[in-house]
Amino acid sequence: MAHVRRQPLHQNRNNSSTDDALTRRVLDYGWIYRPRIEIPGGYYHVGSRGNNKQPLFLTDDDRSLFLLALARASARHAWRIHAYCLMTNHYHVVLQLTTGGLSGGMCELNGGYALSFNARYGRSNHLFGRRFWDEQIESDSHFFKACRYVVLNPVRAGLVRTPEEWPWRSYRATVGLDFAPPFLVTDELLSHFGPTPASAREAFIGYVSEGRGQRQPLYEPPAT
Repeated sequence: MAHVRRQPLHQNRNNSSTDDALTRRVLDYGWIYRPRIEIPGGYYHVGSRGNNKQPLFLTDDDRSLFLLALARASARHAWRIHAYCLMTNHYHVVLQLTTGGLSGGMCELNGGYALSFNARYGRSNHLFGRRFWDEQIESDSHFFKACRYVVLNPVRAGLVRTPEEWPWRSYRATVGLDFAPPFLVTDELLSHFGPTPASAREAFIGYVSEGRGQRQPLYEPPAT
C-alpha cells in the first residue's frame, strides 16, 4: 500500500483510537458536499444508498447485474477492489485508485446500474439518493478496519448470524470459500495476516470475528 501511511500491523489491528478517529472524521464531515480528493494510488472506502432509503436490489439477479457493473467500472478505471458488500438499500466498496477515476468511475457505476434497474422495473425516478460518499483510507489499521466493517455489515444488520452466510460480499472469496470474481484482489489484504495463504486466511477469519463485539466507526451511508 504505497500511498498509505504505514504503522506496525501488530499495534493496529485492534487499536480503538483508530475507530474513534474515524468516528470523529465522519462527524466532522457531517456528510455535506465537499470536493473529492483523488490521490493516484490512494485507498478509499466508498458507497451509495438508495433514494429515501429505498432498496437498490430487489432480487439476486439485481445484485449479479450490479457486480457486473462494478467489474466494468473497475476495469475501465483500473480500480483494485479489496472488499465489497451489497446490502438491500446500500453498498460498500474498499478500493485503490491507480491514476484517479474515483468520481468518474462511481458516476459510471451508479448511473449505469440505475438506468438498467429503472428499465427492468419500468421506473423513472432517481434510484440513488445523494451523491456517493467516500472516506480516504490513511493507514494500514484504517484499511484493515474498513475491510472488516464492510464484510460484517450483514451480521450487524441481523440478516445473517455469521459472516460466511451472506453471499453478496467479498468475505467468502477472501477466506477461500468461493472463487474470487476477476475484479477482487485478495492477496494484498491477506499478505498482512500471515506468510502463507492458509495461515493468512485463518488469521483474517479471527480478526473479523473479533470485530463483531467491538464498537464500529460510523461508516454507514447518510440517510437520504
